[in-house]
Amino acid sequence: MRAMSEAAMLVVEQFVNDLPEAPAKDLDGALELAEELREEAPEIGTSFEGLLNTVAVCSQKAVNNSGPGFMAYIPGGGLYVSALADFLAAGFNRYVSLAAKAPALAQIEATVVRWLCDLFDYPPEARGVLTSGGSMANFSAVITARKAKLGENFSTGVLYTSEQAHASCAKAAYLAGFPRERIRMVPTDERLRMDADALTAMIEADRAAGLRPFMVTASAGTTNTGSVDPMARVGEVARAHDMWFHVDAAYGGPFRMTEYGRRLFQGIESADSITLDPHKAFFIPYGTGALIVREGFRLRAAHHVEADYLQDTDGLDEQIPSASEYGMELSRDFRGLRLWLPVKHHGLAAFRAALEEKLELTRYLYDELRTTPGFEVPLDPDLTAVPFRYLPERGDPDAFNRRLLERINDSKRVFLSSTLLDGHFIIRACIVSHRTHRDRVEEAVRIIRSAVQDLLAPDAAAPLEQPAAR
Repeated sequence: MRAMSEAAMLVVEQFVNDLPEAPAKDLDGALELAEELREEAPEIGTSFEGLLNTVAVCSQKAVNNSGPGFMAYIPGGGLYVSALADFLAAGFNRYVSLAAKAPALAQIEATVVRWLCDLFDYPPEARGVLTSGGSMANFSAVITARKAKLGENFSTGVLYTSEQAHASCAKAAYLAGFPRERIRMVPTDERLRMDADALTAMIEADRAAGLRPFMVTASAGTTNTGSVDPMARVGEVARAHDMWFHVDAAYGGPFRMTEYGRRLFQGIESADSITLDPHKAFFIPYGTGALIVREGFRLRAAHHVEADYLQDTDGLDEQIPSASEYGMELSRDFRGLRLWLPVKHHGLAAFRAALEEKLELTRYLYDELRTTPGFEVPLDPDLTAVPFRYLPERGDPDAFNRRLLERINDSKRVFLSSTLLDGHFIIRACIVSHRTHRDRVEEAVRIIRSAVQDLLAPDAAAPLEQPAAR
C-alpha cells in the first residue's frame, strides 16, 4: 500500500510542479490516445506503475486548465492541499451525509457551510449544502423556491433570469418541471447587466395574463463577461412582487471577501438563496459547488423525505445538520474537507490577497488592450473577465478574430476562449487561477499583439475581402 501511495504521490507532485511551464494546451495525439482506451474490462490485472503512467499521459494530453496560462474559462487552478483533502476523504471513506454516522466529520462540512453563510452576512438560521457544482446548486435553488412560493401546484409558475445568465439557470428550471415558455430571459443594459425596469414590466405582464411569477435569478458575475447584475434593485423588485430572490454567485461570490467586492455586490445579502462554486474563485479542484439559503428550514422542507430504513438516523439535526436533509443526494463524497483544509491551512487573508491580485491583473490587461490601436474592449470589467476583439481596416472582423484566437492559442503559452456579443465573435480572457501572475499576463499581452501583427502581414494566409465596420 505504501509503495502505491508513494508512486502516486510522485506522479502528482511532478505533474503539479511542471504546471507553470507545461503547454497551455497539448492535444497532439489526444484522440488517438482516447481510441486506444476503448477496451473491454480485463480478466487479468496490470501493474500499478504502468497504470499510473497511462493516467499521467492522458492528463498531459489536454487543455492545461490548471496552469497559469489558462484564461479561457473560470476554474481556479486547484489547490494542492485540496487534492490532499480528497485523498484523505477517499482513503477514510467515511459516510458523512447523515450526521449520526460521523458527527465530527459532518460538523466539518457544516462548518464550511457556515463560513459561506458568514461571507454574505446570513443569519444563524441559514443553512446550506455542498453540491457537485453550480449547476446542481441552481437546480436545488429552483426546487426550494418552487416549494416555498408555489407549493405542489406549480403549472402556472414563471421564472426570470438575465439573457446573459449561465445556461444552468434555465436548465435547472426546465429540469424542475417548468416548460421553456415559462422561463423568461430578461434583457440587459449596455453593460450587459439585468435591466430591472424590463424585469418589472415582464412580471406585471405575466401577472395580468394569469400566471404566477415566483422566482428571479440575478448573476454575481456572468460567465460571458463577468457582468454583475444590480442586485439591490433586482432584490427590491422581487420583494415587491413576493418572489424568491436567488443569486448565482458561482463565479463572483468569493470576491465579497475584498473591499471592492463588498461594494460591487451590494444587495446580495438580502437574497433568499445564493449559489457558489468553490472550484472557481476559491481555487479548489473540480467537484464542489454550494447552495446557501437564508431561511434554512425552507431548504430542508424542499428536500426532506422519510424512509423506514432511516428511522435510526434522526435526532442530531438541531446540533449538526445532515447534508442529505438539505440536498438531493443521500450517498455522496465528503466534499467539505476540500475547502475546510485549505482555509484552515492558508487562512482567509491568503485567499483575499489572491483575489485582489486577480482584480489588479484584470485591470492591467484591460488597460493594455483598450489603449492598443485597433482593439475594441466593449466593457470595463466588473470582475476578472475581459472580452475583446481586433477590428482590422478591411475584411470581416468575425473571421479575423476567429483566426486571431487560433493564433493566440497556438502559442501554447496562453489559452483563451470566445463568445458572442450582439452576434459578433468576441475573444475573452478570464483571470482566475491562483497560479496566474503578472508575468504570464504580460506575456499574454505580447502574444495577442504579436498574433495581430502576424495576421496583418502581407503574406498572411486567407486574406479577408469584406470591409470592416468600425
